[in-house]
Amino acid sequence: MAGRLIDDDAALAHRHALAAARRAGRIAVVRETVGVTAYAMGEFELALRELRTYRRLSGKDDQLPLMVDSERGIGRPEKALELGRSVPRATLDPAVQVALAIAMSGARLDLEQPEAALTELQIPQLDPERAFSWSPALFDAYATVLEDLGRDDEAEQWWQRSDRATIALERAAIPEGEDTVEIIEELLDDDASEQAAAEAGAETDTDAEPDAR
Repeated sequence: MAGRLIDDDAALAHRHALAAARRAGRIAVVRETVGVTAYAMGEFELALRELRTYRRLSGKDDQLPLMVDSERGIGRPEKALELGRSVPRATLDPAVQVALAIAMSGARLDLEQPEAALTELQIPQLDPERAFSWSPALFDAYATVLEDLGRDDEAEQWWQRSDRATIALERAAIPEGEDTVEIIEELLDDDASEQAAAEAGAETDTDAEPDAR
C-alpha cells in the first residue's frame, strides 16, 4: 500500500509503513519503506535514521543517495559529502551512481561550489548519445548547474537532450531486461519529432546493463 500511495499521498503511505514497522520492525524492507516515505514527506531526520537501519539490516547501499539528500535536508551538506564518499562508486549499480552524483552535486550547490557541483555530475552515465532510465534526471541536474554558472547556451543543449531522452523512453517499446535507447540529437520540427522519437526508441542498445530498479 505504501508503494501504491507514495506518489499521490505520501502521508498516508507513511502511515502504512509505520503500521508495518510496528509488526515487523526487524525486516529490512519495512525499515526502508518507512525511510523512503519519511523522505517523501520531508521528515529528513527520521528518513536518515530509518535508512541507516535498513542499511545495517540489509548490508545494501542502494539507498545511499536518499541518505545523502537527507543530510542535505537537515542542513549538513558537509556530512552529506562525507557520507557520499564513504562507499566506492564502482560498487554501486549504475542507477544508484547517478542518483548519488545528483545528491552530491546538490550538496556542492548548498556550499556555493557550482564548479564542484558540475564535476560531481561528470560521470560515465552522462551520455548524450543514449537514453537510459536515469538520463532525464541527470541531464536536468547538469543543465541546472550550467545555468547557475551562467553557461546558458550549454544549459539549453542539455535541457533539450533531457526532453529528447524523455520522449524516446516514453515511446520506446523496450524489451524486458533493457533500459536504453538511442537519442536523436538534432533539433526536430513538431511533425517529425514523434516519428523520429519512435524510430530512436526502436533501436535499443542490447549491450547496456539493465537498470537495477
